[in-house]
Amino acid sequence: MKTNKIRKTLLIGILFSTIIISKAQNTAEKIIASNPGLHIGGYGQIDYNKQINDELNHNATLDVHRLVTFFGYNFNEKTSFISEIEMEHVKEVYVEQAFLSHSIKNNLTVNAGLMLIPMGIQNLYHEPPTFNGVERTNVDKYIVPTTWREMGVSVNGRMMDNTLSYELMLVNGFNGYDGAGVFSGSSGLRSGRQKAAKSYMTSPDFASRFSYLGIPNLNLGLSTYLGESESSAYNGLDLSDENAVMSADSTIIGINMIGIDGRYQQGALQLRGQYVVADLSNTNQYNIFTGKDLGSKMMGYYAEAGYNLLSKKETNDELIAFVRYENYNTHKEVEDNITINSNYDRKDVVLGLGWKLAKGAMFKVDYQIKSNGNANPRTDYINIGTAVWF
Repeated sequence: MKTNKIRKTLLIGILFSTIIISKAQNTAEKIIASNPGLHIGGYGQIDYNKQINDELNHNATLDVHRLVTFFGYNFNEKTSFISEIEMEHVKEVYVEQAFLSHSIKNNLTVNAGLMLIPMGIQNLYHEPPTFNGVERTNVDKYIVPTTWREMGVSVNGRMMDNTLSYELMLVNGFNGYDGAGVFSGSSGLRSGRQKAAKSYMTSPDFASRFSYLGIPNLNLGLSTYLGESESSAYNGLDLSDENAVMSADSTIIGINMIGIDGRYQQGALQLRGQYVVADLSNTNQYNIFTGKDLGSKMMGYYAEAGYNLLSKKETNDELIAFVRYENYNTHKEVEDNITINSNYDRKDVVLGLGWKLAKGAMFKVDYQIKSNGNANPRTDYINIGTAVWF
């Protein structure tokens, strides 16, 4: 399957000529744009979640969901190092970013290390005050899957009078097999993120994102990811052993993912939406070999509208009322050896308020209605949270 890499890379090269995408500044980008020297930043999210709608009692959960610290050092106006250290649920610690960045010229920067995959909105811009709702969207959990970061190299820059930005990346792929199958029908590719924890690679995968800012108040985006999952079955493989090679090939999944997104803000009104689809190949052989139920196609989208209720008041506070609809299906299509599980076709409706007390500080509350295609009773949640970013 690795021989298909060149064909796929050529295909993405054709896509480059037609792709347009969005760009804002996340914490890493702000640090790189700052003056030389040490820069420290961070963000945090604290949650209250409670299921409320059936006859059974459900205890609420209270969680310091994530506390993140950024350390960045600008050696000079061209060279920077960025790191992001995250603590989740008080007891789990991860490194989410750690990369060296060097600007060769105004419109060309080279990066190397642990970086965010440029897929969709929230994988790049996931600081809690930047999105409505207590929790991140489930499209960006089950389909993308956020927070998705891997080891590699990238180039990025701008063109067309700075209205079009681009990022091209070569990275290690998902871990799809480490003695047992890692992917599943319910969570898709999510468990295969390697996160730079002694990541391994047979050959690199390719990701890209382009951003268009040429229309006032509107950001449009498209992202792509092409490649194949990694497998420990190739480590030490005797290439002359045809049976062993066939077995190893059964542990690999081909991945073609494409996402489009848009953000619009005019006065008090804000709109955003995203659509992501992933076509997965070799799932029949993978499921037979591993006993898993991975689908051959995953799809997810959401549409959201928000309005600042304090826009006509003499205050710097914002009170944003919003509504969001999501549909995410990790069994959009399957191959012959399994049947579609309609439980994996999930829908969410979220209605909520966000009170921005200051730039980077926010209280949130929302009501979430979750259902699936199996006509099971819906589940409702009340979520309350605090969000900070500095």
